[in-house]
Amino acid sequence: MQFSSALLPGTLVKRYKRFLADVTLENGETITVHCPNSGSMLGCSEPGSRVCLSVSSNPKRKYPHTLEMINNGAYWIGVNTSLTNSLVVEAIEKKQIPELLDFCSITREVKTSEHSRLDILLRKEDAKIYIEVKNCSLAEHGIAMFPDAVTTRGTKHLHELAELVRQGHRGIIFFLIQRSDAVSFTPAAHIDPVYASTLAEVVKTGVEVLAYQAEVTPRHICVKSKLPFFLNEKKNC
Repeated sequence: MQFSSALLPGTLVKRYKRFLADVTLENGETITVHCPNSGSMLGCSEPGSRVCLSVSSNPKRKYPHTLEMINNGAYWIGVNTSLTNSLVVEAIEKKQIPELLDFCSITREVKTSEHSRLDILLRKEDAKIYIEVKNCSLAEHGIAMFPDAVTTRGTKHLHELAELVRQGHRGIIFFLIQRSDAVSFTPAAHIDPVYASTLAEVVKTGVEVLAYQAEVTPRHICVKSKLPFFLNEKKNC
């Protein structure tokens, strides 16, 4: 995904109220921007960090600037979770995900039960592949992790995928790691042990895990390569 216009550089002052952040621009002006990330942004919201902003042309927006990425001193980290599904769909359409080459149609935001929706549905004739996408911005010592805060909604999605697998469909949890300093992925059991244990349980029932890394720069964000993932300290492929 190429950004349609050049991103605006700045320096993070603080992030607050989950969806707001104050940023100082290069001209010295400090503005409030929209922060499209419901997680804690652990490890990528330090005051003083370099950031990049996009600017909306919508005159009705209260905060026209959007926080797109943060630099941890060495790498850019994509924090705009509203882009994550589009990035994965783009990679699937470009045949960049070998596990997801064989399909005829893509549908987004699919209702799977009375109270649940999943991000992507791939179809080929009668076969269905349901995919839930998660943005991963947290990494420690080269290991990417999700979630960065307790997520009951995320755990619900895992159960939904397991139920769809029981019905005879493929179910995939897709972790998009938007930073270049990770070499593997594991669930963040120290942050949300319920999510981590549920992920291990649903994998045993046939739910598939895909962890892919994106290259994040102020010019583009592109899905690049698959990373190995680990559950219960054992390597999986």
